[in-house]
Parts: sequence; C-alpha cells; structure tokens
Amino acid sequence: MKILLLHQYFLEDNDHGGSRWNEITKQWTEEGNDITVIAGMMHYSSSCKRPEYKGKWFKKKQQGAVNIIRCHVSESYNSSFVGRLWAYFSFVFSSLWAGLFITKGKYDVIIVTSPPLFVGISGYLISLFKRTPFVFEIRDLWPESAIDTGVVTNGLIIKLAYVLEAFIYKKATLINVLTPAFRQTLIEKKKVNPDKIIFIPNAADFTLSDKIVENFDTAIFRKEHDLEGKFVITYVGAHGVANHLEQIIETGLLLSDTNVLFLLIGDGMEKKRLIALATEKKAVNVRFLDPVPKAEVFKYILASDMGASVLKNVDTFKTVYSNKTFDYMSCKRPILMAIDGVSKELVEDAKAGVFVEPENPEDFAKKIRMYLNDPKQVIVQGENGYKFAKANFDRTILAKKYIESMRKLMSIR
Repeated sequence: MKILLLHQYFLEDNDHGGSRWNEITKQWTEEGNDITVIAGMMHYSSSCKRPEYKGKWFKKKQQGAVNIIRCHVSESYNSSFVGRLWAYFSFVFSSLWAGLFITKGKYDVIIVTSPPLFVGISGYLISLFKRTPFVFEIRDLWPESAIDTGVVTNGLIIKLAYVLEAFIYKKATLINVLTPAFRQTLIEKKKVNPDKIIFIPNAADFTLSDKIVENFDTAIFRKEHDLEGKFVITYVGAHGVANHLEQIIETGLLLSDTNVLFLLIGDGMEKKRLIALATEKKAVNVRFLDPVPKAEVFKYILASDMGASVLKNVDTFKTVYSNKTFDYMSCKRPILMAIDGVSKELVEDAKAGVFVEPENPEDFAKKIRMYLNDPKQVIVQGENGYKFAKANFDRTILAKKYIESMRKLMSIR
C-alpha cells in the first residue's frame, strides 16, 4: 500500500518521546509498503528548530525506508498558549502545502494522527483534492483535555474547537481510537457512527525491550548511575501541566525515611519550576534527568524497581492509556498507576501494579511502602504485566492489524 501520514510530532532518529508511529511505519515499510510522512520541524518539548531547519520551509529526509517531509512550525510553540496555537496553525498551512504540491502521485489512504486537532484540516483538504480516503486517529480527546487542564479557557475558542472536531469526525472515512473509553465517548456523546470507529491502541515494543535485555547488566548500570541500594521508581514522559508532577515531589518528602528514589526522565514547560520546587522543599530523593533516546529509556526502566504513570486528576484523563505504561510492562516492571479510569482498569486486569489516587501523595506513599514491605510483589506483578502486554498489546501484532484495516477500507471503496 501507498500511505501518507500526517503527524506533527513524528520523531527524528534518536529523539525522545512517543515513538508509536516511528515503530509502526518502520514495520510497514519492512513489509513492502510505501510510506510518506508529513511532519513538523519542532519537537514538542523544544523551544527552537534544529540548525538544519533554520531558514527553511520544507526539507525532505529519509528515516530508514520511510520518506519524510519536514515542514515549517513556528518556534513560538512553547512560549505561551497563543504561541502554541500559532505553531499549530503554521503546521496546518505548511503541511497542506506539502500534501498538495510536494508529495507526488496517488495514495491509497491518508492517515492523520491527533493531537493537535487542527492537523485534521490539512488531512481533509489533501484527501479532498487527491480523492483519497482519510483516516483520523485520536491519541487524546481534544479539546476536552485542554479544557480540563485549564490550558484553554476562552469560550469562543472552545466553541470553534468543538465545531471543528465534529466536522473532522463527519468527514473522516474511519476513526481510530487508542482506548475503549474514546470509542464510548465518540458514540455516546459525540454521536459518531460506530461503524466508522476502529480500535488500535498504544502498544509495547517487545522487539526493542527483549533485544536490550539480552546484553544488559543491571548491576553495572545502577552502579554507574548512582542507583545502588535504592528502591528506584522511574517516571518517563512530559513535564507539563497535565502531568501534575508535584505529587511525586510531595510523595518523595513523605518517603524521606526510606531508600526510595524517584527518577523523572523527560522535559516540558513545567520542568524548571518543578526542579526549583524540589530544591526549595529539599526533596533529595527526587532526581530529574534530561530526555534520552528510547533505547536508553529502556535501560533506566530495567534498572528500576517500578514505573510510575501520572496525570492530573481530571475526568478526561480517565479515558486515556499512558504511553509509558506499556514500556514498563515490556520491561517487567510493575506500575504505580496514578491515573483513574481505563488506565486503572488496565493495570488491575493485568495484575501488573496498583492504583494510586491521583494528586494524593499520602496514598502514593502508602502504596509504595506496601511494596517495600513485600518485595516479592515487584517480581510477580512485573511478570504479570509482561505476559498481559504480550498477549494484548504487542506492537508488531497491532501494526499488522492496523494495516489490515486500511486494506479492508480499500477493498470496500
């Protein structure tokens, strides 16, 4: 198949962050498919472009066999809410131009992955002019998540966002959702035809984790990174408003009498403030690390005792799966799940960790002490999570399922 993917945050080689589509497109090309990605020139946690993109509107690249067209995105992305909006719309314009005038030939299907929601405008218009079916993927419910976290408060913007959302859902040939709760919300609240919805969730990358385990010495890594003698709990991901990582700092203070060490790996708009807060409160058992490539992330997880999945306590996040949950599972590490809803159900169904009430440091600390007093549960639940993810969330299997859905779409047109 010949597929065009629009993904503003498609990672560069060795970038940190969500690599879902890097892994899917790599597998698809290895199976003989022709994949072109229209992507942005800005990483979501960066404040500026790479030097190679300075002064350029477009640049063609190759990542393995995947064709990439990097498009202009305003460097105002992390400056303010208005700056972020402008960055979104700058990609709408540049990606539309790339889709209409830089990509060549006919595609079998166009896939657009969101957020941001606005890239759906580009996807729809490109599909209209190229007379190609348009598949819209929802990785996060928007604008609900932006409203619940207080990022969007302007009534007019909220109203326009809901209008745009409804329009995109109507025009998409298929809609892929990453959690069963998204599907339920689309059907019950947004009145989307159930026949248009498919479910290909986030997944665990066993190919990478199993490969690293073969030659990884946990003891040496822990010694090299000053982790010896610690009960290490790793959080990997964004340091933003939505994550509310203050709760980890407060939990660290409550566990100052133990050997618990929190490792927070990642970046985001809140990171500088969080570091200052931890310093002010003297949370010496909370350590912040810069983002690292995914292979290195797996090494930190393997050298940890547990993983933490954390989000703000708002209703919208009850519908999401945290990306890193599946990485923890693939590394056989149990999860402290500080996200209610479907993520809580996932961990409980897998018997792969414990639910922590979001934004409740006392409960967080209590659950951790439970593992300190019963360390055998760390091993048992880690194994449970690995087996559950292998059976239900193996990325290799789900990537095949995804492209089969695309082939089925072609066969009925």
